[in-house]
Amino acid sequence: MKIGLFATFMSPHANPEMMGKFGQDAEEIGVESLWLGEHVVLFDKMEFPYPGSKDGRIPVPAGGGILDTVASLGYMAAKTSKLRFGTGITLVPQRNPIYTAKEFATLDWLTNGRIDFGVGVGWCKEEVIACGYSWEDRGSRCDEFLEVIKRLWTDELASFEGKHITLQACRLDPKPIQTPHIPMIIGGHSKAGFRRAARFGSGWYGFNLSPESTRTVLADLDRALAAENRSREGFEIVITPLPNATPDQIAEYEDLGVDRLVLHLGSQRPEKITQRLEQVQEFIRS
Repeated sequence: MKIGLFATFMSPHANPEMMGKFGQDAEEIGVESLWLGEHVVLFDKMEFPYPGSKDGRIPVPAGGGILDTVASLGYMAAKTSKLRFGTGITLVPQRNPIYTAKEFATLDWLTNGRIDFGVGVGWCKEEVIACGYSWEDRGSRCDEFLEVIKRLWTDELASFEGKHITLQACRLDPKPIQTPHIPMIIGGHSKAGFRRAARFGSGWYGFNLSPESTRTVLADLDRALAAENRSREGFEIVITPLPNATPDQIAEYEDLGVDRLVLHLGSQRPEKITQRLEQVQEFIRS
């Protein structure tokens, strides 16, 4: 089982020196991949709370903000040679799919195929609306956008006509290095998320799951895959465990068929990162 790290890099702690050194140090101790979260704007008041914290707010340092994922991945890829990079997750239904296809194809080209495209529909209603899209139909829009992205990555002449987007026949080059295209790792713990993963995914990404919760959701995922005449054969399971996960739990996730365990990085203060990487080495040795 591969061991990766999840982080949402935030200023002021995440500066060029910190990020370059972190990528190199992570690669040196054997971390397989780094996954970055995405948010473009934040709100003081939200209809739905952030699910990853007790107070429902994204824990951003005072005066700081979340760095862009594409720029961050490109910068860190230039500082490393083996580390893979994934998005955990890219908020596809609030993005322009043509630009998204171009950005990630370029990343894959420049990293010689070290990119995984993690996908989700998001939870922040205000952010989706701020990006110029409607909230209620974000799921169906995500499906169409994924189809468009896949065609742009694989078809010499790509076109699409749907409810949410029409794409006149066009060419996108360079294509991704990876074939048939960059792996789409679909997130989401809902039935719709499982169906999306079964339809489009090279894998599925579950977030903040214990071994017990993983067992439950994998049963739902298996049913969705079966409905698409697929199975977990050749289908990657990526899990970010709870922040307090221990090395002793490694075998439990592995026995469940988890292919990648993407651990929380936690604090981005230099002294905390050093301490965390020492802990991550224990997981890797396990």
